[in-house]
Amino acid sequence: MAQTRLYLITPPKIDLNRFPEQLSAALDGGDVACVQLRLKDVPEQDILHAAERLMPVCHDRDVAFLINDHVELAARVGADGVHVGQDDMPYKEARAMLGKDAIVGVTCHASRHLAMVAGEAGADYVAFGAFYPTTTKEPKATADPEILRWWAELFEVPCVAIGGITVDNCRPLIEAGADFIAVSSGVWGHPDGPAEAVRQFNEVIANVPAGEDV
Repeated sequence: MAQTRLYLITPPKIDLNRFPEQLSAALDGGDVACVQLRLKDVPEQDILHAAERLMPVCHDRDVAFLINDHVELAARVGADGVHVGQDDMPYKEARAMLGKDAIVGVTCHASRHLAMVAGEAGADYVAFGAFYPTTTKEPKATADPEILRWWAELFEVPCVAIGGITVDNCRPLIEAGADFIAVSSGVWGHPDGPAEAVRQFNEVIANVPAGEDV
């Protein structure tokens, strides 16, 4: 099993006068696999402007840039891919719109069935959660780390753990086999700042040998 990597999710609302600098600091704090732009209850034009500002910050550091929900917008700005929920555009439509080389990940909550359907359809990753209480969004399901262990043992498609993940509680998810841990407030709300948060997450990851099963 490959070593777990960090998957950053933006806060639901951002200040474009300040956030590009915060994102730069976070990405310079240690290994990050990708950044998902997830803005809620804002006009699509604001998401477009944010993508145009933030995507170069990611690409300058060889970090993939994904957009949540807005498949057409992701295609328009040339994002690396999208993350779609069960209530968003279906996976097959998103794939058809973005092409075979784009990253398309799918929310599967705590459902083994939804994950298998997404994996068989060709999703680049399946996301399970929420594993812990979260204030970022209202979770539709509560997941147990066992679902990560089950998935990792049986399937090749990567899995993402999401929901309330912090430096202090991420280790059981890494041990269970999460390929990625998706973090929002655990980085942006860290008392020592986002760069230190990323450094600490990577330190925890480094201290769990790849493939460890506890």
